[in-house]
Amino acid sequence: MAPFVHRIRVRYNECDAQGAVFNANYLVYFDVTITELWRDAFGSYDIALQKYGLDLVVAEANCRYLAPARFDDEVDVALTIEKIGTTAVTERYDVTRSGEQIAEGRVRHVFVDLSDGAKRPIPDDVRATLARYS
Repeated sequence: MAPFVHRIRVRYNECDAQGAVFNANYLVYFDVTITELWRDAFGSYDIALQKYGLDLVVAEANCRYLAPARFDDEVDVALTIEKIGTTAVTERYDVTRSGEQIAEGRVRHVFVDLSDGAKRPIPDDVRATLARYS
């Protein structure tokens, strides 16, 4: 399957003094994109996880910057599921502007119990649905 793609228009407040998107905002773009993937795949994040008493926490995140995005640019954030483990999923993010790759990143989310924060296995139906994006 093709990656899940979410388009974001860069807002003025996301830019730094040099007029480029401030580096930390790419992690926000990644978070917005995975939230939209959950909406597309399950109807909402809550429907998919809270019925199991689960939540996701970020265990690792990184971003490599290749070119600046600027105010009012439209960027596409393509999300591909790279790995589905027992309790964690790793996503790859490719950020492009008009077809030019401007950033890439990876985030590893761990599934945890809402009540105690302990790692929990990924439910089978969630695993199967996420596999469609790999």
